[in-house]
Amino acid sequence: MEKIPSHLGIIIDGNRRWAKERGLLAFEGHRRGFKNFKKIADYVFQKGVRILTVFAFSTENWNRTKLEVNYLMKLLGQALGKNYSKELNQKGIRLRVIGQKERLPKTLQDKIKKAERSTENNKRGVLNLAISYGGRPEIIQAIKKIVENKVSPDEISEDLISQNLWTRELSDPDLIIRTGGEMRLSGFLTWQSVYSELYFTKKYWPEFSEKDLEVAFKDYGNRQRRFGK
Repeated sequence: MEKIPSHLGIIIDGNRRWAKERGLLAFEGHRRGFKNFKKIADYVFQKGVRILTVFAFSTENWNRTKLEVNYLMKLLGQALGKNYSKELNQKGIRLRVIGQKERLPKTLQDKIKKAERSTENNKRGVLNLAISYGGRPEIIQAIKKIVENKVSPDEISEDLISQNLWTRELSDPDLIIRTGGEMRLSGFLTWQSVYSELYFTKKYWPEFSEKDLEVAFKDYGNRQRRFGK
Protein backbone atom coordinates (compact mmCIF):
# COMPACT_ATOMS: atom_id res chain seq x y z
CA MET A 1 0.00 0.00 0.00
CA GLU A 2 1.09 3.56 -0.70
CA LYS A 3 2.45 5.29 2.40
CA ILE A 4 0.81 8.67 2.90
CA PRO A 5 1.81 11.12 5.66
CA SER A 6 -0.95 11.86 8.15
CA HIS A 7 0.32 15.42 8.63
CA LEU A 8 1.99 17.13 5.67
CA GLY A 9 3.75 20.48 5.91
CA ILE A 10 4.55 22.57 2.82
CA ILE A 11 6.86 25.58 2.67
CA ILE A 12 5.69 27.58 -0.34
CA ASP A 13 8.73 29.15 -1.97
CA GLY A 14 9.79 30.45 -5.37
CA ASN A 15 6.81 32.56 -6.46
CA ARG A 16 8.89 35.67 -7.16
CA ARG A 17 11.73 33.82 -8.87
CA TRP A 18 9.22 31.94 -11.04
CA ALA A 19 7.76 35.28 -12.18
CA LYS A 20 11.16 36.93 -12.73
CA GLU A 21 12.39 34.11 -14.98
CA ARG A 22 9.30 34.64 -17.14
CA GLY A 23 9.56 38.42 -17.31
CA LEU A 24 6.50 38.85 -15.08
CA LEU A 25 5.91 41.00 -12.03
CA ALA A 26 6.38 39.40 -8.61
CA PHE A 27 2.67 39.96 -7.99
CA GLU A 28 1.83 37.57 -10.81
CA GLY A 29 4.03 34.94 -9.20
CA HIS A 30 2.12 35.28 -5.95
CA ARG A 31 -1.21 35.14 -7.77
CA ARG A 32 -0.22 31.95 -9.59
CA GLY A 33 1.11 30.56 -6.33
CA PHE A 34 -2.19 31.05 -4.52
CA LYS A 35 -4.04 29.48 -7.43
CA ASN A 36 -1.75 26.45 -7.25
CA PHE A 37 -2.22 26.24 -3.49
CA LYS A 38 -5.94 25.48 -3.87
CA LYS A 39 -5.28 22.80 -6.49
CA ILE A 40 -2.56 21.05 -4.48
CA ALA A 41 -4.53 21.29 -1.23
CA ASP A 42 -7.48 19.51 -2.87
CA TYR A 43 -5.22 16.76 -4.16
CA VAL A 44 -3.48 16.35 -0.79
CA PHE A 45 -6.77 15.60 0.98
CA GLN A 46 -7.87 13.31 -1.85
CA LYS A 47 -4.72 11.28 -1.21
CA GLY A 48 -5.73 10.75 2.40
CA VAL A 49 -3.64 13.33 4.26
CA ARG A 50 -5.44 14.31 7.47
CA ILE A 51 -3.63 17.58 8.27
CA LEU A 52 -2.05 20.01 5.82
CA THR A 53 -0.01 22.89 7.22
CA VAL A 54 1.07 25.49 4.67
CA PHE A 55 3.69 28.17 5.36
CA ALA A 56 2.03 31.05 3.54
CA PHE A 57 3.54 34.16 5.16
CA SER A 58 6.39 34.32 7.69
CA THR A 59 7.14 36.92 10.37
CA GLU A 60 10.19 37.84 8.27
CA ASN A 61 7.98 38.52 5.26
CA TRP A 62 6.78 41.70 7.00
CA ASN A 63 10.16 43.16 6.00
CA ARG A 64 9.23 43.13 2.30
CA THR A 65 8.06 46.31 0.59
CA LYS A 66 4.77 47.75 1.79
CA LEU A 67 3.35 47.36 -1.72
CA GLU A 68 4.14 43.65 -1.84
CA VAL A 69 2.91 43.00 1.70
CA ASN A 70 -0.38 44.78 0.96
CA TYR A 71 -0.83 42.69 -2.17
CA LEU A 72 -0.20 39.47 -0.24
CA MET A 73 -2.70 40.51 2.44
CA LYS A 74 -5.23 41.19 -0.32
CA LEU A 75 -4.62 37.74 -1.83
CA LEU A 76 -5.02 36.09 1.56
CA GLY A 77 -8.25 37.97 2.09
CA GLN A 78 -9.58 36.79 -1.27
CA ALA A 79 -8.53 33.22 -0.52
CA LEU A 80 -10.35 33.20 2.83
CA GLY A 81 -13.62 34.62 1.55
CA LYS A 82 -17.10 33.10 1.91
CA ASN A 83 -16.79 31.05 -1.26
CA TYR A 84 -13.71 29.20 -0.02
CA SER A 85 -15.34 28.49 3.34
CA LYS A 86 -18.28 27.04 1.43
CA GLU A 87 -15.91 24.84 -0.60
CA LEU A 88 -14.19 23.60 2.55
CA ASN A 89 -17.54 22.79 4.15
CA GLN A 90 -18.58 20.80 1.10
CA LYS A 91 -15.35 18.81 1.34
CA GLY A 92 -15.46 18.40 5.12
CA ILE A 93 -12.22 20.33 5.73
CA ARG A 94 -11.67 22.43 8.83
CA LEU A 95 -9.66 25.65 8.48
CA ARG A 96 -7.23 26.84 11.11
CA VAL A 97 -4.82 29.79 10.98
CA ILE A 98 -1.72 29.91 13.17
CA GLY A 99 0.69 32.79 13.72
CA GLN A 100 0.71 36.35 15.04
CA LYS A 101 -2.78 37.08 13.80
CA GLU A 102 -2.91 40.33 15.74
CA ARG A 103 -0.42 41.81 13.22
CA LEU A 104 -2.76 41.18 10.29
CA PRO A 105 -5.16 43.81 8.89
CA LYS A 106 -8.41 43.91 10.86
CA THR A 107 -10.46 42.94 7.80
CA LEU A 108 -8.30 39.83 7.32
CA GLN A 109 -8.57 38.95 11.01
CA ASP A 110 -12.35 39.11 10.71
CA LYS A 111 -12.35 36.84 7.65
CA ILE A 112 -10.15 34.35 9.46
CA LYS A 113 -12.48 34.25 12.46
CA LYS A 114 -15.53 33.73 10.25
CA ALA A 115 -13.84 31.01 8.19
CA GLU A 116 -12.58 29.17 11.27
CA ARG A 117 -15.99 29.37 12.93
CA SER A 118 -17.80 28.28 9.76
CA THR A 119 -15.66 25.15 9.31
CA GLU A 120 -14.93 24.18 12.93
CA ASN A 121 -17.17 21.09 12.91
CA ASN A 122 -15.70 19.51 9.78
CA LYS A 123 -14.01 16.15 10.43
CA ARG A 124 -12.45 14.94 7.16
CA GLY A 125 -9.24 16.95 7.51
CA VAL A 126 -7.58 20.13 8.76
CA LEU A 127 -6.12 22.87 6.58
CA ASN A 128 -3.70 24.73 8.81
CA LEU A 129 -2.44 28.01 7.34
CA ALA A 130 0.69 29.54 8.88
CA ILE A 131 0.28 33.30 8.36
CA SER A 132 2.54 35.83 10.07
CA TYR A 133 4.17 32.74 11.53
CA GLY A 134 7.60 32.04 12.97
CA GLY A 135 8.78 29.02 14.92
CA ARG A 136 10.70 31.00 17.53
CA PRO A 137 7.88 33.52 18.19
CA GLU A 138 5.57 30.52 18.62
CA ILE A 139 7.82 28.99 21.29
CA ILE A 140 8.24 32.36 23.02
CA GLN A 141 4.48 32.87 23.30
CA ALA A 142 4.10 29.31 24.64
CA ILE A 143 6.67 30.03 27.38
CA LYS A 144 4.91 33.30 28.24
CA LYS A 145 1.59 31.47 28.63
CA ILE A 146 3.20 28.88 30.90
CA VAL A 147 4.78 31.63 33.03
CA GLU A 148 1.46 33.53 33.20
CA ASN A 149 -0.22 30.35 34.46
CA LYS A 150 2.41 30.15 37.23
CA VAL A 151 3.44 26.60 36.39
CA SER A 152 6.23 25.32 38.63
CA PRO A 153 9.51 24.29 36.91
CA ASP A 154 8.97 20.64 37.91
CA GLU A 155 5.69 20.56 35.97
CA ILE A 156 7.16 21.83 32.69
CA SER A 157 7.40 19.04 30.11
CA GLU A 158 7.48 18.58 26.36
CA ASP A 159 3.77 17.80 26.41
CA LEU A 160 3.01 21.00 28.32
CA ILE A 161 4.95 23.12 25.84
CA SER A 162 3.22 21.36 22.92
CA GLN A 163 -0.17 22.09 24.48
CA ASN A 164 0.67 25.81 24.54
CA LEU A 165 1.81 26.09 20.92
CA TRP A 166 -0.41 27.41 18.13
CA THR A 167 -0.58 23.85 16.79
CA ARG A 168 -2.00 22.37 19.99
CA GLU A 169 -4.29 19.39 19.39
CA LEU A 170 -2.50 18.63 16.11
CA SER A 171 0.04 15.87 15.58
CA ASP A 172 3.60 16.74 14.53
CA PRO A 173 4.25 16.75 10.76
CA ASP A 174 5.37 13.46 9.24
CA LEU A 175 6.70 15.05 6.06
CA ILE A 176 7.70 18.61 5.20
CA ILE A 177 8.12 19.65 1.56
CA ARG A 178 9.91 22.83 0.54
CA THR A 179 9.79 24.09 -3.03
CA GLY A 180 12.10 26.62 -4.69
CA GLY A 181 15.47 24.92 -4.21
CA GLU A 182 16.33 26.19 -0.73
CA MET A 183 17.30 23.46 1.75
CA ARG A 184 16.29 24.81 5.15
CA LEU A 185 13.12 25.13 7.24
CA SER A 186 13.38 28.90 7.87
CA GLY A 187 11.51 28.78 11.17
CA PHE A 188 8.70 26.51 9.98
CA LEU A 189 7.30 24.39 12.82
CA THR A 190 10.58 24.62 14.73
CA TRP A 191 9.38 22.64 17.76
CA GLN A 192 7.17 20.21 15.87
CA SER A 193 9.58 19.22 13.08
CA VAL A 194 12.25 17.42 15.16
CA TYR A 195 11.36 14.03 13.62
CA SER A 196 9.76 15.17 10.38
CA GLU A 197 11.04 13.75 7.13
CA LEU A 198 12.27 16.56 4.87
CA TYR A 199 11.90 16.76 1.09
CA PHE A 200 13.37 19.58 -1.00
CA THR A 201 12.66 20.26 -4.66
CA LYS A 202 14.03 22.85 -7.08
CA LYS A 203 10.57 23.30 -8.57
CA TYR A 204 9.14 26.75 -7.89
CA TRP A 205 5.80 26.65 -6.12
CA PRO A 206 3.65 27.89 -9.05
CA GLU A 207 4.88 24.93 -11.15
CA PHE A 208 4.73 22.29 -8.39
CA SER A 209 2.18 19.74 -9.60
CA GLU A 210 0.25 16.70 -8.42
CA LYS A 211 2.90 14.57 -10.14
CA ASP A 212 5.63 16.28 -8.11
CA LEU A 213 3.64 15.55 -4.96
CA GLU A 214 3.43 11.88 -5.93
CA VAL A 215 7.23 11.79 -6.32
CA ALA A 216 7.62 13.29 -2.84
CA PHE A 217 5.20 10.77 -1.35
CA LYS A 218 7.03 7.90 -3.04
CA ASP A 219 10.32 9.13 -1.61
CA TYR A 220 8.70 9.41 1.82
CA GLY A 221 7.30 5.89 1.53
CA ASN A 222 10.77 4.47 0.97
CA ARG A 223 12.15 5.92 4.20
CA GLN A 224 12.31 4.20 7.57
CA ARG A 225 11.31 6.37 10.50
CA ARG A 226 13.07 5.12 13.64
CA PHE A 227 12.53 8.08 15.97
CA GLY A 228 15.91 7.45 17.58
CA LYS A 229 15.16 3.80 18.37
